[in-house]
Amino acid sequence: MKQGDTVLIWGASGGLGSYATQMALNGGAIPVCVVSSPEKAEIVRRMGAELIIDRSAEQYAFWKDENTQDPKEWQRLGKKIRELTGGEDVDIVFEHPGRETFGASVYVAKKGGTVITCASTTGYMHQYDNRYLWMNLKKILSSHFANYKEAWEANRLIDKGLIHPTLSKVYPMEEVGQAALDVHKNAHQGKVGVLTLAPEEGLGVKDGEKREKHLEAINRFRGV
Repeated sequence: MKQGDTVLIWGASGGLGSYATQMALNGGAIPVCVVSSPEKAEIVRRMGAELIIDRSAEQYAFWKDENTQDPKEWQRLGKKIRELTGGEDVDIVFEHPGRETFGASVYVAKKGGTVITCASTTGYMHQYDNRYLWMNLKKILSSHFANYKEAWEANRLIDKGLIHPTLSKVYPMEEVGQAALDVHKNAHQGKVGVLTLAPEEGLGVKDGEKREKHLEAINRFRGV
């Protein structure tokens, strides 16, 4: 990703998408954030994103049935993206829903663009029309976690207050079952935490002044 790139981010208010949105903004890119409700749109707006697509309002249906995709819906998504970007297609697609959206992601990436696949929440068996990949010189790259150096650098960004965690709720240990159920039903935002050895929140903070400086951003997702 380079300065000025347009990046389509699926689930932009979620656990992966919210970090991707922050990193795109900090890196000088232009995120196009796909969310599923007005409330989630407000979350990414508070992070600084301006180009937002609410899937619940647009009612995209990328599959006609279990085995047949609908290219007209891919086209409709591409048109919406160009309306937001002033006529530009996206340089990069941050793709983690998987089966449901992968065909659309390949289609909307610009010529020579990149689709990054890092998860398959809706299914692992991805399908796409290879003409839109092969004839337009697009590429698919995979990403899974990080090496030690990359993990250290990601933690450094958080320590410096450039990227913030997206924790929406913390459960006591006796409610770990409810925490798991909320995640299973996608009833949460961003990430959830469970207190295991800690009797309460806020322990382990070594630099209270630094934390206080970033507290509003740290708690951006809390209670959502």
